[in-house]
Amino acid sequence: MAASRTRRPAARSSAIPQLSWRAPQPAPIVLVSGPEEICAERAGAALRDYLKAEDPSVEVSDVRADAYAPGTLLAVTSPSLFGEPRLVRVAGVERCTDEFLSEALAYLEHPQEGATVVLRHTGASVRGKKLLEAIRAGTGGGVEVACPAVRRDAERYDFAAGEFAAARRRAAPAALRALTAAFADDLTELAAACQQLIADVDGDITEQIVQRYYGGRVETSAFTVADTAIAGRYGDALAALRHALDTGADPVPMVAAIASKLRTMAKVGGTRESTGALAARLGMKDWQVERARRDLAGWNGDQLGIAIQAAARADAEVKGASRDPVFALERLVTVIATRSPYGA
Repeated sequence: MAASRTRRPAARSSAIPQLSWRAPQPAPIVLVSGPEEICAERAGAALRDYLKAEDPSVEVSDVRADAYAPGTLLAVTSPSLFGEPRLVRVAGVERCTDEFLSEALAYLEHPQEGATVVLRHTGASVRGKKLLEAIRAGTGGGVEVACPAVRRDAERYDFAAGEFAAARRRAAPAALRALTAAFADDLTELAAACQQLIADVDGDITEQIVQRYYGGRVETSAFTVADTAIAGRYGDALAALRHALDTGADPVPMVAAIASKLRTMAKVGGTRESTGALAARLGMKDWQVERARRDLAGWNGDQLGIAIQAAARADAEVKGASRDPVFALERLVTVIATRSPYGA
């Protein structure tokens, strides 16, 4: 990571239509914004397919805004002899040259008829801010397709659910949870796993099918280690932990995943609200609340407090406060599985 902190554009209101990356529509200008690259790729492919379905003769051009040759934008958007529609995909707008910025702003004032210009801005910098503001103000008759970061478990769950829904396939909630646990670190891999199941499996996607395809990954995930420890299965938890470490799992995200489950249990514990009301108040999914309530069986407040303190200590130790991050993880799993201080 760079030593200097990268400034990010502040969220702003927009006067143009906001479209889902799963269902983009062509327009003279299509701003594809946000850091999630797999979603941006899907949006771009959907736009291409849409235009090709309308007219197979559509001309597709790719332009780099960060390595821009003056005059390119006008050249690729201008009508050809036979007047075919044009799709121009512009990448790297967050690193655009001064020449591109100047010509793109001028283009917004007079978009070419029959041309769809897709501008990809990851939000990694404020470069191109003036261009984004002009598009969002409505200059050029554009639309925006947002591709926000997918980081939380609930967001990955929704992403996977959307993959199957888009293919008109049913996936059991347990199957979706297993998939998101197995591919918690890479949204592109999660998308590929969903697409493989859609292509290979007839009928509904069940947890058993996910286990058959991706059992190795599921078994060694941090959430599996956490689940077995929280359930009090000490031997199974240590075995799962060692298996995960032997297959390359990083202690830092493992501690983070375990701590996340403990914090969710703490949020849910001690309340009698309905599942739906509590989920809405906490910004969680119903299934997350239900799972946390099941996890709390057999726990009391003191035990949960000890486990959370152990997770905080382990988090510091795996990030450099200890020379032995593996021991720190094993001690954390021991505290959780035995529901008592280490060595007690």
